[in-house]
Amino acid sequence: MKTTTIILPSFLRRVLRAYALKAEIRQAGCELQRIGRSRNWRLIGNTEQFYQIIEFIDNANEDSWLWLSKKLKQESEKLSHDHLLFIAKKNSGITINELMAKTDCTVAEARRVIDELEWLDE
Repeated sequence: MKTTTIILPSFLRRVLRAYALKAEIRQAGCELQRIGRSRNWRLIGNTEQFYQIIEFIDNANEDSWLWLSKKLKQESEKLSHDHLLFIAKKNSGITINELMAKTDCTVAEARRVIDELEWLDE
C-alpha cells in the first residue's frame, strides 16, 4: 500500500494526553516524527493505519484529538476499493448506508463492495 505523509502543525500544543495518542499512533504502525526543532510533526502511514487511528480517536472521549481525526479524514477522502473492502470485512453485516456514512463513499462503490462480500461468503 502507498504511504502518505501528513504534516501536523503544533501537534503537542493541540492535544491533551499526547503520550496516549502517540502510543496509539505508533501501535497502528505509523511513524510520528518531529520536524527538526519546530512545533510541527510528520505522520507517515497508509490508509488502513490512518483508518485505525481515526476509529480510535472517534471512540475515545478526548475532544482535543478530534482535529487529528478530521485532518486524517480529509487526507484519505477518496478511499480505494481494497480499503472499502477491508472496512466492510472488519464490520460484518454492515449495510450500504453504514458503509457510506463511515467512509463517505458513493452508493455505487458501497454496493459494489457489499455485493462482492456476499459473493465471497457463498
